[in-house]
Amino acid sequence: MFDFVSPFKLRERGIMGMNQRNFSYIGRYNDRALYPNVDDKLKTKNLAIESGISVPDLLGVVRFQYEVNRVFDILNEHSGFCIKPAKGSGGKGILVILKTDENGYMKASGEYVPREEVVRHITNILAGLFSLGGAADVAVIEALIQFDPTFKGLSHEGVPDIRVIIFQGYPMMAMLRLATHASDGKANLHQGAVGVGIDIATGKAKRAVQFDRPITHHPDTGKSFADVAIGNWDRMLTLAAGCYEMSGLKYLGADIVLDKEKGPLVLELNARPGLAIQIANGMGMLPRLKHLESLDHRRTASIEDRVAYAKTHFND
Repeated sequence: MFDFVSPFKLRERGIMGMNQRNFSYIGRYNDRALYPNVDDKLKTKNLAIESGISVPDLLGVVRFQYEVNRVFDILNEHSGFCIKPAKGSGGKGILVILKTDENGYMKASGEYVPREEVVRHITNILAGLFSLGGAADVAVIEALIQFDPTFKGLSHEGVPDIRVIIFQGYPMMAMLRLATHASDGKANLHQGAVGVGIDIATGKAKRAVQFDRPITHHPDTGKSFADVAIGNWDRMLTLAAGCYEMSGLKYLGADIVLDKEKGPLVLELNARPGLAIQIANGMGMLPRLKHLESLDHRRTASIEDRVAYAKTHFND
């Protein structure tokens, strides 16, 4: 059964639809010439490093087919790693290996893949199988994220991440995305991951949804969401706000993970962030967007001032 809500009700609740997002915010505020800054994960990583924004360690890059077999010189030095397409989207083409032993390369599911499968996967990345528009791509090899104990019992196989929406440099809405069995270990809400709305002021959970329906416990682990509080929250908001200067985009999403040793790390950026974050938070983005549009942006406030402003004005 589907629930239908009139457009008038949605407008009253400040819910932003896709057309309004595309025309009033993405089209108006994001210069298309800057899209490569976020659509190319390798470029994003290099820009982040130059800007002092923490990201997962880069272990290597494979640009050409003749380099594929050499990748094992890198992989053999690391028990776990992540291989992803530089220009992929929607989590496609990401191969996460937790450990390497005599049986091969073990994925988060516990399934082992042989050396030949790793070669095939990288070859597919180079051929553009996972990239935007099917263009030839490069394979990026990153260090594995060390799971932070804060999230113990809150995710099935995959590493949780925090999506933060930034507008005009202000972090204005956030959610925690948790993988489930239904989502095949990926933090994709459309595939069945859990979205937990997060209070910008405190980093604490507000409510949680799966398949757009409210839930109170993780469907696989049974862990309650009631006491979820994200550590290093101020640092996370600071990183998110800094992505405004780093990318040059005025409306964007930042995906951040929490590493138990290195703290918050920016995983990737998105010039066209989805709208499900409104469902996770139980409120629309429009009131906050309109509020920020009303500010005087002729002089850019510091990152610290923008974070403090968001925490004061967007406390739920």
